[in-house]
Amino acid sequence: MKEVWTTLASMMGVWAFSQSILQVVFPPEIRFAILKIIHRICNWFSAYCYYDITEIDGVNTNELYNAVQLYLSSYACVTGNRLSLTRGLNSSNITFGLSNNDSLIDAFNGVKVHWEHVVTPRNSQTFSWRPLPEEKRGFLLRAKKKDKSVVLGAYLDFVMEKANEIRRKNQDRLLYTNSRGGSLDSRGHPWESVPFKHPSTFETLAMDPQKKAEIMADLLDFANGESFYQRTGRAWKRGYLLYGPPGTGKSSMIAAMANFLGYDIYDLELTEVHTNSELRKLLMKTSSKSIIVIEDIDCSINLTNRKNNSSSSSSYNVSPPGSGGVGGSNSEDGGGNTITLSGLLNFTDGLWSCCGSERIFVFTTNHIEKLDPALLRSGRMDMHIHMSYSSFAALKILLKNYLGYSEDDVEKELLDQLEQVMWRAEMTPADISEVLIKNRRNKDKAVWELLEALKTRAERNDNKSNNNAGKSKENNTIEDEEQVKRALLVESPKEGSGDELQEKCDKEKGHEVNDDEKVL
Repeated sequence: MKEVWTTLASMMGVWAFSQSILQVVFPPEIRFAILKIIHRICNWFSAYCYYDITEIDGVNTNELYNAVQLYLSSYACVTGNRLSLTRGLNSSNITFGLSNNDSLIDAFNGVKVHWEHVVTPRNSQTFSWRPLPEEKRGFLLRAKKKDKSVVLGAYLDFVMEKANEIRRKNQDRLLYTNSRGGSLDSRGHPWESVPFKHPSTFETLAMDPQKKAEIMADLLDFANGESFYQRTGRAWKRGYLLYGPPGTGKSSMIAAMANFLGYDIYDLELTEVHTNSELRKLLMKTSSKSIIVIEDIDCSINLTNRKNNSSSSSSYNVSPPGSGGVGGSNSEDGGGNTITLSGLLNFTDGLWSCCGSERIFVFTTNHIEKLDPALLRSGRMDMHIHMSYSSFAALKILLKNYLGYSEDDVEKELLDQLEQVMWRAEMTPADISEVLIKNRRNKDKAVWELLEALKTRAERNDNKSNNNAGKSKENNTIEDEEQVKRALLVESPKEGSGDELQEKCDKEKGHEVNDDEKVL
């Protein structure tokens, strides 16, 4: 045993002596070149290629690293034995991820790849404007050389697309609004956001089912139409105009669209935007897969129909209601709104509107006749949706939402009465909802209260229609009398002089006055 230790000590001494000789004879540059040649020879005979995806690229965060982390989370939760759990900001779900220095195998179109999450301590930091994390993180991707084109092409694109879907599913939707006066937040963004928690869906929306089906099909065609828009040379965007009386569910429709597609909402307040340049900057800061909303566009700015104005200029200034005119005379000094119609048109359908992709523009108005036709044409507002008073089909949806009643739970006679009076009442979903909410503890009472409210509203509308018809008939009678008098004046050369005609008209007026006195 003593001889073994003596031999081992001798070998270690020889190795140390040889290493010192090699360091003297071969300088570091030569040793590095030799190792590089050996590494190339090994790579030449190796059947695999390797790709490093680091967490930080210089001073910026590597988006591909975050995408791979999200993508692998869907497989790690199934195949991994040791997982890391995270929950992001504004997220409702827990995300699974690979633990440090763990690995898994993935397959795509018959191609197998090996992922490894590499975490190593970072060397002592030098001076940096941005502090770096203590650990150096990254993913190591290993694949066969023959599959290189597939991995760098279709596979990484698939990873990015899948990560975006997981991110939208896990992260709650956000509701953005532009900052007051165009100010920027701490990150330099002109938008402020809060989590979007509106529960409205197309299932709960009080609307004709056939119309809802058409809107949902149109939204799906848009969301899945990237190849169509590229093939036809159109910007990947679509415009919807929601118009109708107040309380018909325009805001609920926007929320249902966002929940259906999983898009964020940008609520644009035009009164806080002063120039066309600010409007373009706001558009540039919006993300893809979003809905840009301008509610009550006829009230937020003076955007009236140019055909109703005496001066028909194609580009004129608009200002908030009550600011004292359409022009922007006080815009320079008083900070007024100087958005032009052409600026708003370019915002929805100009070159700046295609700076992003998969965007939906939604305008709402209570008076569509007040809007300029240039704003309503196809390409800007592609689909006009009339949000009208509640129909009988919409009423059944409201009964199901608020009372849990289906069509079979209500008496047939009561349903027939509701259907007969529904079209005459002209009640909005908001009015009907208020009646149902007020009596939701007593469901039967709620239905009968609703029937009484509908009858009252229908009688009021009938009386109003009769009064309008009476006034219209009286106005027609007066117009007929005026036409008779004009005809008498035209025939005056044939019947006699102007004095005789005047006397004849005076006599007729006298007879009319006497007849009226007799009636009285």
